[in-house]
Amino acid sequence: MAATFASSSAVVGLGSGSLPSPSRISSPRKICLSSGFVKSPVTATNPLRLAGADGGKFMCFETDWLRKDLNVIGFGLIGWLAPSSIPAIDGKSLTGLFFESIGTELAHFPTPPPLTSQFWLWLVTWHLGLFICLTFGQIGFKGRTEDYFQK
Repeated sequence: MAATFASSSAVVGLGSGSLPSPSRISSPRKICLSSGFVKSPVTATNPLRLAGADGGKFMCFETDWLRKDLNVIGFGLIGWLAPSSIPAIDGKSLTGLFFESIGTELAHFPTPPPLTSQFWLWLVTWHLGLFICLTFGQIGFKGRTEDYFQK
């Protein structure tokens, strides 16, 4: 098969193009292989342009849609650490229980925590609360600074 590629014979089923011989490998000429199995290129239509042509309204993301703001991250973290540090679960806080379970599981480090460990409950609960707080903080802070809530 390698000898076939090294020779200058035409490839069956790929039209008139041929593979280069070793003496022509370094030539800058491009090889164009065509096939009956490949469709001709089709131009893509922009759906936003189509919606605008019909007079319909559409919304699109800005180029910097994430708009990372350290104020949101800072206030969101403080906004979650404050309520999660209230001792409400048998005199202990959610943050305290989570960090305590981390220490307990690190005590037997090479083995992972079992599925019945309380670590997983505190991990999921603590992070779910943090992500919800950060999400609502992003919505509220950016909504207020960009006047989303004005009539």
